[in-house]
Amino acid sequence: MTLWNLFSWAILLILGLFLIFFLLYCAYIHYIHLKYDHIPGPPRDSFLLGHTPTLMKAMKADSLVHELFLQWSQIYGPVVRVYGLHRVMIIVTSPDAVKEVLLSPTFTKDLVYKNAFNLFGVRYLMGMMGTFNEKAEELMEQLAEKADGKAEFSMHEMMSKVTLDVIAKVAFGMELNSLHDDQTPFPRAISMVMRGVGETRNPLIKYSPGKRGFIRDVQDSVRLLRQTGKECIEKRQKAIEDGEEIPADILSQILKSASLEKTCDMEMLLDNFITFFIAGQETTANQLSFAVMELARNPEILEKIQAEVDEVIGSKRDIQYEDLSKLNYLSQVLKETLRLYPTAPGTSRILEKEIVIEGIPVPANATLVFNFYAYGRTEQFFNDPLKFDPERFGPESKRPYFTYFPFSLGPRSCIGQVFSQMEAKVVLSKLLQRFEFELVERQSFDIVDTATLRPKDGVICRLRPRTHK
Repeated sequence: MTLWNLFSWAILLILGLFLIFFLLYCAYIHYIHLKYDHIPGPPRDSFLLGHTPTLMKAMKADSLVHELFLQWSQIYGPVVRVYGLHRVMIIVTSPDAVKEVLLSPTFTKDLVYKNAFNLFGVRYLMGMMGTFNEKAEELMEQLAEKADGKAEFSMHEMMSKVTLDVIAKVAFGMELNSLHDDQTPFPRAISMVMRGVGETRNPLIKYSPGKRGFIRDVQDSVRLLRQTGKECIEKRQKAIEDGEEIPADILSQILKSASLEKTCDMEMLLDNFITFFIAGQETTANQLSFAVMELARNPEILEKIQAEVDEVIGSKRDIQYEDLSKLNYLSQVLKETLRLYPTAPGTSRILEKEIVIEGIPVPANATLVFNFYAYGRTEQFFNDPLKFDPERFGPESKRPYFTYFPFSLGPRSCIGQVFSQMEAKVVLSKLLQRFEFELVERQSFDIVDTATLRPKDGVICRLRPRTHK
């Protein structure tokens, strides 16, 4: 047999094996579809790809995938199946399912999560007020330099810097000073990582030649954050070994948890570091930016919230922990902001056993997606849902249970929700205390999804000092 014949047989063998694997994969997809086809949902784009082309088209057009989920829920009901290759998502907009699934103790996080959750007691939160005030004052100083009524700047950029400085200091004992250092690479690195997380929804991204530069940028950003985390962790570990006094912050809890588990793997420690670091910065910055955007668009709401800040805070610079509970209308504004613009757009759970949701059997091992964006914009749950109305959360308001949960619910709810809302209150109340602001014309109010939801155009503003009557 000649070498050419051997080569030809090898090619035929490879093609034959590929065909067998392809047919087996098709059979597996068919089997998966048979399990879920009884659940309502939109027609597939194709047998193999499922709904992936529609989802990718929305992402490429800078449209919100979550708007698509909302539309599908309105058309097909509270339980909707979505296919992507062999994977299946079940989009659920059912308050009863929220109660049954999210509040279930079956779904728990690891020891690091539980220990960090226990960290956020009242005494610890009260101790953060000094840093909240300090960093918020630094932001006000930066804004004062721009407050001539003419300068145009991105409020989102400024909010991102202050929340980055806060989380770095209170969680990890780091002084980044990004408010004063325009050259610091951390804000861009975090933004790139979040974009990278969002792009991974496309299962074919790694094979796209046009994305190679973007992928390299994301990889460089991840390396920067991990190297920074490694240096921070090693410095804290040495302090512990030397018997130095260490702060009771998130980093200490991460190291304590690893010690209890007798697993001090650096990669695991860095994963936890970056998760807390990014989540603690990005979501609060986005919420504050959306709040400013809506206040600028609704002058009557702005006037009411300014009156409350004037009454509770007055002219003092040092906001106390006790002051925050008196800012009731400001709390309503922040809640309404998260209803319309949930910075973390959803959460998911994997079923361990079959359950029935709204009369529809959902098989075990299904991935349930609870989309906060869809819940907040559903007419059935919120009257005139696109209207920004803080009175929805007033003391006399009534709304359905288990339809508003921007930090999730139950044992896997966001551990930093009280922390983030305290920080947001301090920053927003100081901004309202000092400045009048208006939105620059010719900007959109679109939302962009980079794993969290943020204002697409950055909330471009003009500022001027407030003149109190």
